[in-house]
Amino acid sequence: MTENAFLALERELSLLLRRARATSTELAGEVHPGLESAAYGFLVRLESGGPQRATDLALYFGVGKATVSRQIRALERLGLVTRAPDPDDGRASLVRLTPEGEARFRQVRERRRAGYVEAMSGWPPGEVAELARLLHRLNRL
Repeated sequence: MTENAFLALERELSLLLRRARATSTELAGEVHPGLESAAYGFLVRLESGGPQRATDLALYFGVGKATVSRQIRALERLGLVTRAPDPDDGRASLVRLTPEGEARFRQVRERRRAGYVEAMSGWPPGEVAELARLLHRLNRL
């Protein structure tokens, strides 16, 4: 590949990441006015992956356990998640969305997806699928 292709990739990824940070802040506020944008990702992961240990969340996001613990406490205070004993290991607990947390998150997620559908309405479905496939591949790096 040419150097220009990697420069273009860097430029586009930088723009995408800046927009993603701004969007996370906006979405977090829609879920709950007191929700930090960094904690929004935890809701995404819990909704898609189900109940998880804090250590698994730390590993998934590549952050320390202290960071995860702080975010989980904040989410608990807002009534969006709860902890329960892990049935496979009584010493550990599983973090899960509360019914309120799940309802709030899903409402915001559906509005976000509707925005994607509207913004990409002129795209052929195959291109949308290809973009998703390539982003998935990039995220596995």
